[in-house]
Amino acid sequence: MDRPGEAGERARAILASAPDDLLRSFACQALGIVLRSDGQAVEATAVLREGVRAAIRSGVDGRESDVRATLAGALVLAGRPRAGLLQFDRALESATGEIAAKVAMRQAGILTTLGRYDEALPVMGRALDEFRQTGNRVWEARSHLWLAHIELVRGRVDAAERHALEAAEILEQLGDTTDRLSALTNLGEIAMARGDVSGGLRRLTEAVRGSESVGWLRFEDVGPLAVCYLAAGMTADAVALLGRSDLRLTAAFEAERKLALADALVADQQPQSAIEPARTARVMFRRQGREWFERRARLTVVRARAATGATQGLAREARLVAEELHEERAVEAPIALTLAGRAARGQEAVDLWVCAASYRNHPNALVRAGAWNAQALAREDSNDRGGVLRAATAGLDAIDEHRRLIGSSELRALATTHGRELTTIALRHAATDPRTLLRWSERTRATALAQPPATSDAATIPASLAALRDNGRRLAEARQDGDPTEDLEKERLRLERAVRAEHHTLSADSVERQRPVSAEEVVASVGDGCLVELVDVDGTLHVLVVHGGKVRRRIAGSTAEVGELLGPAAMLLRRTSRGRPADLTALGQRLQDAILGDAVRLIPEGPVVIAPTARLHGLPWALLPALHDRPFSVVPSAGQLLRARATARPADPRTVLICGPGLATGGAEVPVLARRHPDAVLLDGAHATLEAVLTHLDGADLVHLAAHGRFRADSPLFSALDLADGPLTVHDLERLQRAPYRVVLSACESGVLAPVGAEELLGLAAALFSLGTAGLVSSVAEVNDTATADLMVDLHAVLAAGSDPATALHEVRRAAVPGSVEAATAAAFLALGV
Repeated sequence: MDRPGEAGERARAILASAPDDLLRSFACQALGIVLRSDGQAVEATAVLREGVRAAIRSGVDGRESDVRATLAGALVLAGRPRAGLLQFDRALESATGEIAAKVAMRQAGILTTLGRYDEALPVMGRALDEFRQTGNRVWEARSHLWLAHIELVRGRVDAAERHALEAAEILEQLGDTTDRLSALTNLGEIAMARGDVSGGLRRLTEAVRGSESVGWLRFEDVGPLAVCYLAAGMTADAVALLGRSDLRLTAAFEAERKLALADALVADQQPQSAIEPARTARVMFRRQGREWFERRARLTVVRARAATGATQGLAREARLVAEELHEERAVEAPIALTLAGRAARGQEAVDLWVCAASYRNHPNALVRAGAWNAQALAREDSNDRGGVLRAATAGLDAIDEHRRLIGSSELRALATTHGRELTTIALRHAATDPRTLLRWSERTRATALAQPPATSDAATIPASLAALRDNGRRLAEARQDGDPTEDLEKERLRLERAVRAEHHTLSADSVERQRPVSAEEVVASVGDGCLVELVDVDGTLHVLVVHGGKVRRRIAGSTAEVGELLGPAAMLLRRTSRGRPADLTALGQRLQDAILGDAVRLIPEGPVVIAPTARLHGLPWALLPALHDRPFSVVPSAGQLLRARATARPADPRTVLICGPGLATGGAEVPVLARRHPDAVLLDGAHATLEAVLTHLDGADLVHLAAHGRFRADSPLFSALDLADGPLTVHDLERLQRAPYRVVLSACESGVLAPVGAEELLGLAAALFSLGTAGLVSSVAEVNDTATADLMVDLHAVLAAGSDPATALHEVRRAAVPGSVEAATAAAFLALGV
């Protein structure tokens, strides 16, 4: 188990040396185990049959039973359960004492693989008692591992944890490697069952890495990690993991892999691609006599077909699967019953949803959330608006519980995906009352920003992050010198995977729930000012205008209509930044009509705060005529606005000026600003290193950072600004202990944020907000370097006079000639926060 390659070589060498029958039986048994674990089922059974014959000829008590039990397990894993179970019966006929217990333990393990948990439990328990009496610590530990798995499936988490911890302790004392990986996997699954996603990821990732170090990648470790990825909202990662070509699979595990892959594809919104592997898995499970697994494959087929819009035969099959899973009280039952209700009609649908809602007190938070989702659907059918909103509240509270121990900002945001349907239902029923809609909008947007990242108090830099920084420096030098970069790019991808994996295993510092702001708090804070909050309700933009103690609502255009205008807006700004002036007036008016509609008449004179949907956060809002000629700022949510306003300015009015390498203008504004702020900290040239920048960012009052920027839509936490010795990423910013009060980022697209999960945001600006930065100035489009340098000098002059960023940007826009490069550059910058 620990060194399979060496074991296989030794076994083959012994078999080639014409050994006696006893030694031959041991060599065949060892080689069969190696081949079985390597996915070579046919070869394994052939070798093990030879081992059984040699054991019989040897005449040694117990040898035949022991080898035959190994053959039995190999047959089941090869997809021949009847033949395997028959071999177990034959093995038990002549087995006694400890050998009988070993055979029984393996038989119970195979029953578990077949999904026959209730049959397996007493058999495994009796085997454990025998090993305790005989003092066989290895087999005692293995029995504990199987019992931990069985108890977990049966929902007895405390009992599962006791068995897993006992196994881990024994295996640690024995110095075992492979079985310790199984203990880690058990403990990871138990952490997941308790709602500790980060703890589960940490243990399961360690198990997979250990599996790789042994010499092959075991599905026993990969499968649970993929399930954990799905619970964390990492659907693409789950698909990639289950598609790895180096997985070694028996027929039994291949069926499980296909089912897991289909589940991941459904979660990743690829339902059409999920149908084939789910159907194949169902056929394989049926042939293998694994009814428990077959039911779940049937559910996945139903889910995939429903997601593609298929209807033929769907209602009947959905109901049959749901009833079977409900009878089993399976964790999948609420999903199955809810889906069956959607496929049914009238009272039948309501009955199924009510049945799904009976799981509202389940110990697993995600199961409870699914049950409350069904309750909301049942209440919706009865036109019970209050019941819908109460159910949605309870369901989203369960999602919050699921997220409470997650330290990774990325995973906190992704995990909100589980509440997307509840959010949609709640907003639909809240939309008739402006204050209720405001409350629900705040309940469901930018929630991850309310909690600081878990790394903000870390004293040391992970080795992987330090290596990534060095790689970034070497990549920049290679590009500048025209040297090949292929190997460095491969190294970068490897290091990014390592940094991301470590980040995902972070646990939250506090389990206190972040309370969303109430509509009354928002109205009181806004006062005579004006907040415009946009809410996507079933694909239509609802505009909430908060002013003078009132909340008023208007309906604007569709999100599809607005989406069609985003591309042209970005293209025109890009053209203008490259010296090709364009008239943006007509496009700005079209954007305003689609986004604000008649609500523009409700907006009073004076400054405005815009809280857009996540998808619209990167819009160049100054293009809208109603906003161009007034100070305005943009916030992810009203809650973030209130937190920013409550942030106290540092007692030390320290200004930090930073200039990164390779700028076309050489960071022309920085020397000018340095002369105007003689007391400022200046970091330029070789002095603009990561450590120096992070040291001076910490707790600063005002930071100006001129550097090339890159927004990474594929992985927003690797969005970066180039410094002298490598890129400054979001991962680096999250290590600050005290956020700078205000930050000006002059780089292209430095303010672009990636919408993820359900109305969550990730990127450079999001990281600073979560740390406590009150305000930022950054761009959401490509900008002209020369025009940006001049704009920054003028912007800081207004800031120095005591104005806030929104007012300063307004003054800069007013000074630019319409249609010019300078005007387009000013329009590309936004004031975020206060």
